[in-house]
Amino acid sequence: MNWPNENWHSIGDISDIPLRGARCVKTPQGKIAVFRTAENEVFAIEDHCPHKGGPLSQGIVHAKAVTCPLHNWVISLETGKALGADEGEVRTIPVRNEDGALFIALESLLMAAE
Repeated sequence: MNWPNENWHSIGDISDIPLRGARCVKTPQGKIAVFRTAENEVFAIEDHCPHKGGPLSQGIVHAKAVTCPLHNWVISLETGKALGADEGEVRTIPVRNEDGALFIALESLLMAAE
C-alpha cells in the first residue's frame, strides 16, 4: 500500500491494545492516545479532552468514539471533534496497521503546530 511521504514511527503491535481500549504514547509533541475499536480499527488522537484536558486514553471506547473520563464529553476517533452539543476538538494523528504492527506519523503534529 502506498502511504503519504511521512516518517512513520513504530508504536508496537495491535495486540498491545485491548479491544475497546487504548494505550498512551509519549512523543516530543505530547501524549497521543491510540485506540482499538471492537472492530479492530485503530485511531490516534491527542490524549487530552478539549473541555478540561482529561486523559482520553482512560476513557470508554464505543463504536468510533471515546467518552472522556472526567466530564463525559464524547470525542469522535475519526475526526477528533466533540459530538453532540459540546464544541471543541483534538488533533488526529495518521496511524497505519501493517499486519498488526502499528505506526504513527509524528510529522503531522509538527505541521499542525506551525
